[in-house]
Amino acid sequence: MSNQTIAILMPGDMGHGVGLVLREHGYETITSLTGRSERSRSLAEAGRVRDAGDLDTTISEADLILSILPPAAALSLAEDVAAAMSRTGKTPVYVDCNAISPATAADVGARITKAGATFIDAGIIGLAPNKSKETRFYVSGPDVRPMTALNGMGFEVLSLGDEIGRASAMKMVYAAATKGSWTLWTAVLLTAARNGLLDDLVGEFDHSQQALLKNMRGKISSLPADSERWVGEMEEIAKTFSEAGVTSGFHDGAAWIFQLLSETPYAAETRQNMDTTRTMETSVSAFADALAKRLQE
Repeated sequence: MSNQTIAILMPGDMGHGVGLVLREHGYETITSLTGRSERSRSLAEAGRVRDAGDLDTTISEADLILSILPPAAALSLAEDVAAAMSRTGKTPVYVDCNAISPATAADVGARITKAGATFIDAGIIGLAPNKSKETRFYVSGPDVRPMTALNGMGFEVLSLGDEIGRASAMKMVYAAATKGSWTLWTAVLLTAARNGLLDDLVGEFDHSQQALLKNMRGKISSLPADSERWVGEMEEIAKTFSEAGVTSGFHDGAAWIFQLLSETPYAAETRQNMDTTRTMETSVSAFADALAKRLQE
């Protein structure tokens, strides 16, 4: 299988890491950088993911496509790829690895299968595999063998059965707990700051909730760098909860928090250049300033 050509669409923080470990295990990895930013180009180079040119050329070369990009773009990419498949007559296996609801995964799959390609639903849990040995791909669909064949190639692949949507649902409920908790912490600290109680609350946490405070300090300041793309993920989680008959309110609120964080100066940072010395209190102060500005408009 190592002579397989795998297209990574697109080589962002996660995608370039996936591309790098696949390359290290002998796979040819390609992408289409047409119209992409300089940052995408730099990440593709760091991940040793070769630019194959336009989307048609990339699809023509690929045996397997991994769609890894912000969830809001998942459906439009599937439409573009399906159109490219129709133009080229090439139908590589398409794996949607994005943080989308089961219903959105079904919509993506319908477009891909209509073009004549095999579709696999997938959800990634963990850091990019070049940064962690714990990365897991959950997969589901009628034929997940093209993905289970990658098990051990820098990450673990686990099948959840033949139903499209199960892998996406796993990603949704997992991220609902992790990212949802981070936004709850942010909302708590922001409300304390708005009431002039941030230092007092932190002092109480230091007395009675030291483990929680440690986790807050380790996470809060890094959230703005990913906040814009996580808005869409929270919206997909809210959709997943609603479709299950559970309130979407928690993650509608999480989307609100990430949208607010995307309006702060720190949102211009990336994981590569963020200020890791900034304190949680400084970050929360900036969040409060962004909220005050929003309320004045």
